[in-house]
Amino acid sequence: MNYNNVKFVRSAAAEKDFIDDGRKQIVFAGRSNVGKSSVINRLLGRKNFARASATPGKTAHINYFLIDDQVYLADLPGYGYAKVPDAEKLRWAKLMESYFERTDLISAGVLIVDLRHKPTADDVTMAQWFKSVGCPLVVLANKSDKCKKGEISANAALIRETLGLGERDELIIFSAEKGEGRDRLAAALEALI
Repeated sequence: MNYNNVKFVRSAAAEKDFIDDGRKQIVFAGRSNVGKSSVINRLLGRKNFARASATPGKTAHINYFLIDDQVYLADLPGYGYAKVPDAEKLRWAKLMESYFERTDLISAGVLIVDLRHKPTADDVTMAQWFKSVGCPLVVLANKSDKCKKGEISANAALIRETLGLGERDELIIFSAEKGEGRDRLAAALEALI
């Protein structure tokens, strides 16, 4: 799959905006400020294709990117802390609830967590959702460049344990900043589709 052949298709603000054209959709999920947009940009080899921000909560819709005219990457709004009004958080919650009810749309998931920290309760819930509907899941432990080398193995083990990952479940150590794990993520996604 050619990740350089990518185009932004649409932002979905409501269920009527969801794309349902038969192509597979790989969902990128994670808490606010975990680096979803930066991970997508690194995967695509683009600097600011998916809008990244230092302020949590900038992704307010489901953003669809079409890769090589074959598969969509769906960048979801982050969950957890975000500097937005409560009414906006409620809108996001309704959007996500209606999207996740459409299990026919979601082909696979990439759950992005912070390698430096134990996964949150929301991360656990997200991982359990993917498992409960039988949707293939890749867990991406981002921000490895901010960890000491000696911490990476122990932190990865904590992530595996907290999310209930088995030996065969894919956990990729990743750095959106430096590109570590990019090729492994690309290979994992191609295996999913």
